[in-house]
Amino acid sequence: MIKLWIKSGSPWVWLNAAAVSTCLIMVIAVLGLIAVRGAAHFWPSNVAQFSYQEASGSVQTIIGEHVDTSITSAAMAKSTGHKMAAGEDTLVQYLVKTGNRDVTGTDFRWIVARDVKNMDFPANLIVIERREWGNFYGQLLAVKENGNVVANGEKAFPIVQEKIASVLAIVDQIRHLEKKEIGAINYNLERLRLKEKKLKLENLWSIGAEQGIAEERKGYEAEYKQYQLQLSELYQKVRRDSLVAKTDTGNEVEISLAKVVRLYQPNNMNVFNKMGFYGGKVIEFLMDDPREANTEGGIFPAIFGTVMMVILMSIIVTPFGVIAAVYMREYAKQGFLTRLIRIAVNNLAGVPSIVYGVFGLGFFVYILGGNIDQLFYPEVAPAPVYGTPGLLWASITLALLTLPVVIVSTEEGLSRIPSSIREGSLALGATKLETLWLTVLPMASPAMMTGLILAVARAAGEVAPLMLVGVVKLAPTLPLDGNFPFLHLDRKFMHLGFHIYDVGFQSPNVEAARPLVYATALLLVVVILGLNLAAIVIRNRLREKYRALEG
Repeated sequence: MIKLWIKSGSPWVWLNAAAVSTCLIMVIAVLGLIAVRGAAHFWPSNVAQFSYQEASGSVQTIIGEHVDTSITSAAMAKSTGHKMAAGEDTLVQYLVKTGNRDVTGTDFRWIVARDVKNMDFPANLIVIERREWGNFYGQLLAVKENGNVVANGEKAFPIVQEKIASVLAIVDQIRHLEKKEIGAINYNLERLRLKEKKLKLENLWSIGAEQGIAEERKGYEAEYKQYQLQLSELYQKVRRDSLVAKTDTGNEVEISLAKVVRLYQPNNMNVFNKMGFYGGKVIEFLMDDPREANTEGGIFPAIFGTVMMVILMSIIVTPFGVIAAVYMREYAKQGFLTRLIRIAVNNLAGVPSIVYGVFGLGFFVYILGGNIDQLFYPEVAPAPVYGTPGLLWASITLALLTLPVVIVSTEEGLSRIPSSIREGSLALGATKLETLWLTVLPMASPAMMTGLILAVARAAGEVAPLMLVGVVKLAPTLPLDGNFPFLHLDRKFMHLGFHIYDVGFQSPNVEAARPLVYATALLLVVVILGLNLAAIVIRNRLREKYRALEG
């Protein structure tokens, strides 16, 4: 019976089903872990006040967030140098985010649970998110304006909240002036400098050209002075207010409100307050620029760079992949050479991605980009324009990496179209090109979209080649802005995958960066799913449109 059961093939069906189920469970578990850890990062945790007995016997107050708990066996604890109490089988430790890195030098601290004499959650404990030095934990003492105390004690909290809102509005104005207005002026002044240099190199420099450029430069400089006066006034306003807070060690610290992002009392917040706070943090994460070595703030430049690169890659890879597939399936003579090309294409899909990155750096950046600079941008030398990694070369490199996927998928789609459809079109008087363009390619479009979906899924998650051909830790400006020619393909950009690598493995503060790694990974999965779903919707509509013809 067993032999007959094995020969029937049923065991292999069950083994395949078990393997698929196991893989599915593992994928769901990983996504669940990322989702829980990533989404929980934005929830305002309560701040505890510990009475902790040090090894010397003195009792110290520690203020911070209880982040994690570690339970270690007695043998392991002794091997790491921890002293165990009599009758203790395990060592329980708490990881506490104490913040105040500018005061203590560290953000986190491990404390032993048995040495905690008391733990409570006073309502007056505050958390200050700062632009530098991470979070501050302590108690609010007073608010100052131009060095004079305007409120202290319980009255200080609502006043400082109003002042922070006012300061944040001023900071937004400063950022707009510096990035948009002054940034545009600097861009145009640099453009004038290059125009002047180009005219001199081409021996076209004249008194009229000099006067025109000088007049234009004078106008930009006058605008620049006006914006500088506005910035000076705004900086005076933003530096006017400050607050005084007390740390858990009793030290009083004065913090300028210009360095404060938000201030809140998590222990005094109800569920609805925390939900509102949570929504604000999520919006900040999606829309703001990063700060504190990418461990705080938002990741909008990385989202923008990832989507922009994938769109450009799709625009480049689709026509080349389709043309190559059409030629090999519809025009090329089916012989040894064609089979050899197909084998080469299939093998290209298995080449490590870093090899494509090295090729892109050597050929696209140094050879092709360097020659473009010599031919079209001699006035910029020795600074490179296209002879340096950027968005264009990253998109082309990933297009080359995903080209085999599009070719194979398109060929499969073309091979499934019955020859009777081609013959019927030719019999009705259509040329081969018309048959191909008006009948065959539209019917093969779902297969093309399948190849594009697979290409997007792979390209959006690639990191290794991008490190060589355009991705950077922090890009000062986006590739798309209001300055002509608006889309700057030569600029470097940020990417979600590289951002995860940078924050997770290159951050000087690993514990602080870990929640952001989960949140960014979750967002990367969502972005890839969004791009894929958009392509799947288009593919399904095309499939339904041409299903009748296939029948």
